[in-house]
Amino acid sequence: MLSIGRHDSHFGVPEMSHTSTAVFVCLLGRFQILKMGEPMALRAGGKAEQLLSCLAMRPHVGASRALLVEHIWPETSQSLAGQCLNTLIHSLKNQLADALRGQPPIVHTASHYTLNFDSGLGVDTIEFENSVEAGHRLLSAGATAAAIEAYRSALELYRGDLAAASDISGVLERERLRATCLKTLARLADAYFDLADFEQALSCALRLLAVDPCREDAHRMAMRSYIRMGARAQALRQYQLCRTILAEEFDAVPEPATEHLFTVIRTDPGGV
Repeated sequence: MLSIGRHDSHFGVPEMSHTSTAVFVCLLGRFQILKMGEPMALRAGGKAEQLLSCLAMRPHVGASRALLVEHIWPETSQSLAGQCLNTLIHSLKNQLADALRGQPPIVHTASHYTLNFDSGLGVDTIEFENSVEAGHRLLSAGATAAAIEAYRSALELYRGDLAAASDISGVLERERLRATCLKTLARLADAYFDLADFEQALSCALRLLAVDPCREDAHRMAMRSYIRMGARAQALRQYQLCRTILAEEFDAVPEPATEHLFTVIRTDPGGV
């Protein structure tokens, strides 16, 4: 599991407390509902978690009544399960409407149920990806410092891998978000390097390698950062570490780009 919480973080990002959103559904790391910034007491794995997770995983299309009933009450008759769904939605409205200016957290339109994003409700996966995209746009526009802030905001939201991953679609989404998180950390390292903040660039590269030690782009970033910091011997050791890991994990050798960087470091470190 990829985790970047306060205590067991690979990335060293402090645990976030999302106080700007009235009701915040957290799917990354462990499931949690923040109401006005404070965690609500919900039974782990309970019906409320299943319902909100199911809808949060389908933010744009929602879920049909039949899908929700089958997902949450698979062993219950359709009529009884339908009553249970109505009761659960009503209960969540009673618990959350005061934070949402009296609006319900779940709305029913046509044959589908969706989260009521117009009410002041948010989901961490959506804000995570929005922050990543903002970072990309800012970086493309040449606003590197602002891009760094956007990337850092995204990583603060990523407290761990997607909790709601109980089926194939959930597993695929978990891996997609995980890959996005790792790519974001790599982009953050590049951005710091472009600003000549080599210590931060190195820190990002090492955090990434702690999660995925086979990432050659992170090994190269560490090597380049070490050289710029005047630690040539450590840059050479990083190459040897990369070579050893690839041999042990995949019986493979480093990519040509890694070999070329090693040669430059060894023969002309000033050219890095």
